[in-house]
Amino acid sequence: MTALDTGDIRLNVERLGPQGESVETVVLIHGIATDNLTSYYFTVAPEFAAAGYDVVMYDQRGHGRSERPEQGYGVEEFTEDLRSLLDTLGLTGRPVHLVGNSFGGTVALDFALHHPERVASVLMVESEPPTDAWARKMSGLLAGSAHQLHDARTLPWIEEKYGRHEARLVRWSQRLLHHTSICADIAASRIPEEPRWRALTTPVFAIYGANSDLAEMAPWLSALLPNCRTERIEGHGHAVLIGAPEAIAPRLLGWLRETSPGPTPRGSAPDPAAQSPQGLDVPHRAPDPAAQSPQELNNRGVAT
Repeated sequence: MTALDTGDIRLNVERLGPQGESVETVVLIHGIATDNLTSYYFTVAPEFAAAGYDVVMYDQRGHGRSERPEQGYGVEEFTEDLRSLLDTLGLTGRPVHLVGNSFGGTVALDFALHHPERVASVLMVESEPPTDAWARKMSGLLAGSAHQLHDARTLPWIEEKYGRHEARLVRWSQRLLHHTSICADIAASRIPEEPRWRALTTPVFAIYGANSDLAEMAPWLSALLPNCRTERIEGHGHAVLIGAPEAIAPRLLGWLRETSPGPTPRGSAPDPAAQSPQGLDVPHRAPDPAAQSPQELNNRGVAT
């Protein structure tokens, strides 16, 4: 892993796969609070790299090993971090694919809206656009999680019920929720007006767990965005990326090849219904901060 100073913030970055002018880049953006880049590292990232893509993962501000400022957690700051990251890595001459899980998809969509010339496509897993309703809901979820974590009984309960790993994830999110302005900043995020979303022509593919509370928004999103496809994964909820990487990976790879602005990376497009390749010796569940937070702590709460 590399500590990358963008000039605005220090970000922890991991890169897999080939690099070069002829290689397409996929940028993976994780969710909020208990999430970080490892949710991709041990799920779909190796498959993208094996297919011939330049894969960039990074811990968003306040997460993982990236810098955690006290303020500056509106969607616009996360979007600006992504722009600075691409500039610092020299990824300026060719549009990139953005893959976002939960809040990461919100950042990806916001970036595509404000920098459409830099985005080949957006792939969202359990995500939604930044709207007024989204800002109210997200800030409420984060504030509720922060309040629960002030109770000294919460972490011991999580460790007893879910184990030390889950408790460690939530403990790390506690630093973000209690020592930064993220709850207030999310509530005050820059919210684009609806006509701008209706004019966004960037190809968007949105995947939802059929059991998730977000699955019902798929028809609305398809109607809002002029170039959007949606799909539901049966038997899974909000944590579908972690819970079903073997179903997510081939669908995302198929989409990447379909929306490729340049030469197709090596390998043929897989059947979306097929299992992911087993040749890569990587676990399908991250052994460190990447798994979903306990659902009882907050339905979509501190890991979204």
